[in-house]
Amino acid sequence: MNSLLSKTCWVCVSSLLLALGCGSSQQNAEPAASPEAPAEASTEAPAAEGASSEATPAVGEAAHAINVALQAKSGSTLSGNATLTETAEGVKIELTIEHVSPGDHGAHVHEKGDCSAPDGASAGGHFNPSANPHALPANDARHLGDLGNIVVGADGSGKIEVVAPGANLKEGDPNSFLGKAIIVHEKKDDGGQPTGNAGGRIGCGEIKPS
Repeated sequence: MNSLLSKTCWVCVSSLLLALGCGSSQQNAEPAASPEAPAEASTEAPAAEGASSEATPAVGEAAHAINVALQAKSGSTLSGNATLTETAEGVKIELTIEHVSPGDHGAHVHEKGDCSAPDGASAGGHFNPSANPHALPANDARHLGDLGNIVVGADGSGKIEVVAPGANLKEGDPNSFLGKAIIVHEKKDDGGQPTGNAGGRIGCGEIKPS
């Protein structure tokens, strides 16, 4: 009887241990699924990186501007400066001069960026890559460098703002103002041939890359 009871108890204990062993293995099996969480996070990271890249706007190209200081020529007392800005329409020139006699003074872009001569002659003739006749800005067919006249007041100062259509500030381009010079003349440009009868050169500024 005691032997039978011992065997029965042993079977019960064995069953209990087996049940506990199965429960323990199930508990150990559940954490094994946890590595899936990092896997999901790793797939989201590239998507976020890609979205960030697409959201970054392209950087626009800044307008190309050059500042030019004018030198007095032909014994004048002129001082001044010009700002050249490349636009979609052409090159905008803002030209300011001081210490000049009142009246109209012709202004042009000349073919050589050389202001070394005392009379400004080293700058050559008007910049005219299309071989057009000379004219004032109101005419479509004119020298690319024809800028018209600066009106100087009684205080000896004057300013113009004009756009040269088709001109640019690109290196090596046939219509580029780079490597040219701005000339201010002693008289009014009357639009006549061949260069407007504007007289001597009283100011010169070399247009160099900034």
